[in-house]
Parts: sequence; C-alpha cells; structure tokens
Amino acid sequence: MSARPPAVDASLPAHTRAELDRFIDSLWLEHGLARNTLAGYRSDLTLFAAWLNARGTALPAARAADLAAYLAEFSLRAKPASQRRLLAAWRRYYRHLLANREIADDPTLMLDPPMPGQRFPKTLSEAQVEALLAAPDIDTPQGLRDRCMLEVLYAAGLRVSELIGLKLFAVSLDQGVIRVMGKGSKERLVPLGEVAADWIVRYVREGRPALLAGRQCDEVFVTRLGAGMTRQMFWRIIKQNAVVAGIPVERISPHTLRHAFATHLLNHGADLRVVQLLLGHADISTTQVYTHVARERLKQLHAKHHPRA
Repeated sequence: MSARPPAVDASLPAHTRAELDRFIDSLWLEHGLARNTLAGYRSDLTLFAAWLNARGTALPAARAADLAAYLAEFSLRAKPASQRRLLAAWRRYYRHLLANREIADDPTLMLDPPMPGQRFPKTLSEAQVEALLAAPDIDTPQGLRDRCMLEVLYAAGLRVSELIGLKLFAVSLDQGVIRVMGKGSKERLVPLGEVAADWIVRYVREGRPALLAGRQCDEVFVTRLGAGMTRQMFWRIIKQNAVVAGIPVERISPHTLRHAFATHLLNHGADLRVVQLLLGHADISTTQVYTHVARERLKQLHAKHHPRA
C-alpha cells in the first residue's frame, strides 16, 4: 500500500513485513488516511522494527523502555514534527494490537510528545499577494492559466494537489463553489468568490481551448501538451511569478498562498472554526497555528500605527 525503505524492509522477518502490511491496509480501509501519512507510518515502524530486530526483540513485544530508548536516539537526528509522527504511528499500531488482543498492555501510554517548536508558516502580506496575482502575462494562454490558478489558490485556500486535481465537473459557477477532494479522500465544498469565478470563466473561454488545441482533458488546468498540470510544473510557475512580483523565492511555495488565505481571513475577523472547515483540517489544533501568525501581524500594525506603541 505505501512505500518503505527497501533495504531495511528486506532485512525484517517475513512475518513482520506481513504484519505491517496488514496494519497499514487496516488504517487505509478503516480510517481513510492519506497515502503520504500511511507511507510515513510504514517507514517509521519499519525502521523501529529493524532497530528492535537487531536487539532480539519483535515489534509487537516492544516495551515502554524500548520505545523510550529508540525515541532518545531518534530525537537527536529528527525534528519535533518527525518525532510526533513517530509517536502517532506507535500509538495507532499498539492500540491496533491491543484492540485485537495481541498484546496485554499499551507501551505508549507513558510517552509524552515533544514540545512543538515555534515554527510559524511562511505567509505573504496582502500587498505581496496582489503583486503575485498581477505577475502573469494574461495576454498569453499560459499566462491566463497561471493567473487563474493563483486566483483560485488564494481565493479557496487549496492544497496544491487539490488545485491541480480540480475537475471541470467539480466547479459550480452558478453556486460559486468548487468541490474539492482533500486528504484521506475527504470531500468538501469551498466558496470561490466572484473574482476567482470571473477568472475561471475567462480562462475556460479563452486560455484553456488554446492550450488543449482540440484535445480532451478532465482537469481544469492543463498544459500545452493537453494534459493536467503537475505539482512540479506549478511549483516552477509560482517561483517564476514571484520573481516578477519582487518576492524572494525562498519565501514562497504553492502552500504559501494557502497560508496567506488563512492568515488574511483571521486578520479580517473570520472565526477559527470557519477557517478550519475551509482548509479541510480534521483537527482544529492544525488551524490554530494561524492565530499566532495573525497575532504577530496585529502586533506589527499596532507598533507601526499606534501613537503610544
């Protein structure tokens, strides 16, 4: 189902590999976790199983002391986010075994997650967003497509995979919404806004037919080859337009406009729960990071404009 380190995986006993396959498949079938999440869990558990195997212990037989010793080594080379993912993989795996009565105790109960670092997502000011949106040359089919993609990305706060995977039938201009397939195959409806809707109308009428040249494609955003846009190509597009807009390329990625979408909504008074729904976050704790970004922006505005700041 998901990728794992081939050399490490091959060194494990066949029954351990089979057990991990069954566990990952159960996560996919029962919980619908995203493919990248499943791949991360599989990789984490494979490496841990190999570490245990070298010490003569099977993966299901690991005790709390084994987990603590491995985490101490792992934390020396891994970021807090990677450590939290490892703990999540452990908890799901050992609770799976406990539910199936394959173990008597959960060895993860006494483990504490690492403290989250103060790493806030990179975002853009509203002026920078306006400059980026204005950067493409809309007199060309490619430029019109690029402008439309940037407008939709910012208007709807999409992940890049959701943007490039957007199908024509998922766009409802009458209702002003798009139907998005997010992580874990979870569908949500996202408001589009009049400006982005107008750019879609213009692109579909003028730019898209010129790019397709009579060919057929279900995706909204297409290339000169008549195929759907790729993540790598859109990454280049956003970097190229950042240069035109005078934005440092190290400050921008396709995800930056998603961060800007959330931050600007909160700056203008949007409710955190609404932003969570729009972004498609399963847990509001994921959305709460944007409150820190918005708060820092408000502090800067206060310091700049208040006479007694």
